[in-house]
Amino acid sequence: MLNVGTLFANNGLNGMRLLLYNIRYAAGIGRHFHLPVPYSGYFKNTNGNLKKIVEFIESVNPDIVGLIEVDSGSFRSEKSNQAEAIARVMEHHHVYQSKYSATSMAQKVPVVNKQGNAILTNLKIKSERFHYFREGVKRLVIEVELEDFSIFLVHLSIKFRHRQYQLQDLHTMVKNVNKPVIVAGDFNVFWGDRELELFLAATGLRSANGIQQPSHPSRSPRRQLDYILHSPQIRIAGFRIPRVKLSDHAPLVCDFHVESAES
Repeated sequence: MLNVGTLFANNGLNGMRLLLYNIRYAAGIGRHFHLPVPYSGYFKNTNGNLKKIVEFIESVNPDIVGLIEVDSGSFRSEKSNQAEAIARVMEHHHVYQSKYSATSMAQKVPVVNKQGNAILTNLKIKSERFHYFREGVKRLVIEVELEDFSIFLVHLSIKFRHRQYQLQDLHTMVKNVNKPVIVAGDFNVFWGDRELELFLAATGLRSANGIQQPSHPSRSPRRQLDYILHSPQIRIAGFRIPRVKLSDHAPLVCDFHVESAES
């Protein structure tokens, strides 16, 4: 079987791998998550499951990791920032930020105020910015500029109206970037791909998931909630959703290269 590394080498392309994963704070799934009461897993120690998640991420060997739902140091992670812990093992840089703006009431709630998202990478980071949508509770957008492209990491609202407003804001952010972009994250589009039609048309972005593989729930995926969207200058060499059941979302793995301006 021809692996991706060989494919890139044969074509003389600068290949990269992106892993997108909503890890649910490493709280896990199944009966253990819902005992002794439903959703009690959110308040249990998560380090055992985090170790399994780290082992999986290591096996993928990504150049960029987009992590949704990361604990930055509550009692359940024993005061450890999960993004920092994963980055240390991977020998990656990491960029973490709380999902909630400084003025949000969520910042006053224990455990909740330790919840955020993160980007990890072994590539050189030129700049990083944190944006917050004007609508919704989860408002964070992480923007990281790399040498040849920029990446935005998002976790959109579970409310349809708020998602539409957030997509409008996201369109403005993307259009202000003068290089190819990747927009990745948990879009929570419970109404399906139709929710993204106007956003994709306005930005010119494309989905790396060409055959619309579902990623949620991980035990028996039925919905496509997680997306990797990209500029036309970013060419997809491979895309897959491993059947990994360490979170309620399955991970997305995308191999790609960025076309040079001369090509």
